Amino acid sequence: MSVTKIPVCCAFALLCVGGAARAQTPPPAAQAAAGAASGPAVASPTYTSIPLEITVNRSAADVWKRVGKFCDIGEWLQIPCTITSGKDGEFGAVRSVANEVLVGKTELSYTYTQTVRNDRPYNLYHGTLEARPVTATTSKLVYTIFFDNSMVGDDAAREADKTRRTATFTRALQNMKTLAEGGTLPPPPARGRGAQPAR
Repeated sequence: MSVTKIPVCCAFALLCVGGAARAQTPPPAAQAAAGAASGPAVASPTYTSIPLEITVNRSAADVWKRVGKFCDIGEWLQIPCTITSGKDGEFGAVRSVANEVLVGKTELSYTYTQTVRNDRPYNLYHGTLEARPVTATTSKLVYTIFFDNSMVGDDAAREADKTRRTATFTRALQNMKTLAEGGTLPPPPARGRGAQPAR
C-alpha cells in the first residue's frame, strides 16, 4: 500500500467507527424519557404476606402426590381450572385461574404469580404452596401469599382485603388436608358473579 493511501484508509475507518457509535447512542431527549420511565410503577407499595399452615396426617410425599399438581387448585378451591399453556408442573405453565404462571418449584412445592392486566394495577401477587415433612407419616401444608395492597384504598379496606384472602386460603388448606387424608369435601360456598377467589 502506498504512503498516500494509508492516511486516507485510517480517516475512513475513524469515520465509520464514529458513525456506528452515534447510531447506537439515543438522542438526549430519548435518554431523558427513558430515565423518567425507569422508576417504580408504584411509588409507595405496602407489601404484605399471609402465611398459613395446617398439619396433615400423611407423609409430605403422599400429600404432594394428592394435591400438589398445579391445576389441583380446581379441586381444593372448588373452581374450574385448566392448563392453558405449557404442561402442568413445569416452569411457565399457565392455569386458567387468574392466568397464574408457575415460576418456581421444588420436589414438594411450587410458586406462582399472576400476569399483568390492562384493567387493574399490578400488585406483584405471588403464592407458594409447600408440603413440608414433619415425621415419616405426618407433614404440614404451608401456603404463603405475597402481594402489594397499596392500591386497595385506606387501612380498613386493606385489612378487609387481607381478611377475605385469609379466609379463602384457610378453607383451601382445610380442603387439601381433607383430600390428602382421604376425605370428601363439603359443597363449595356460594360466590358472587365474576369472583376471582385466588386473586
